[in-house]
Amino acid sequence: MLTNFIVAFFLHPVHVSVTEVEYSEKNKSLQIISRIFIDDLELSIQKKLNQESLDLLEPKNGMTTNQLVSAYLNEHFKIKLDGKQAKIKYITHEIEDLAIICYLEIENVKKIKTLEVTDTVIQETHADQSNLVHITYKGPVKSFRLMRDKPTEVLQFAK
Repeated sequence: MLTNFIVAFFLHPVHVSVTEVEYSEKNKSLQIISRIFIDDLELSIQKKLNQESLDLLEPKNGMTTNQLVSAYLNEHFKIKLDGKQAKIKYITHEIEDLAIICYLEIENVKKIKTLEVTDTVIQETHADQSNLVHITYKGPVKSFRLMRDKPTEVLQFAK
């Protein structure tokens, strides 16, 4: 039992998510890929639903992983474009090792002057949670780290 704990600690010693937001000129959309540790997301959703246990990959009570993750991200990951809340469409997810990779999209994006990201994923569960965000929009990648004491970042783009 202790050996399993030690192995798990070294496999996942930090609380971090990585989100990439990339503008597709062809599709006129922001394509978003978010990588989150499954166990952290599972614990956060379990607490939110006030359940004793939850298997995020095989949920019960008629719920699906996509429904649970989509509802959670809808509450904890937000983007404003030019001061207006954007509608983020959850597409699907896939599992890769210890992470769940979520695919999202904001459609009908023609031009952006300001982009505001609020990412509070897992921050209600782990005080040391860092959410790294990489934005690619008509230029070099802009990156920042969002934490419990600073969950939002606003980027300005040249006119």
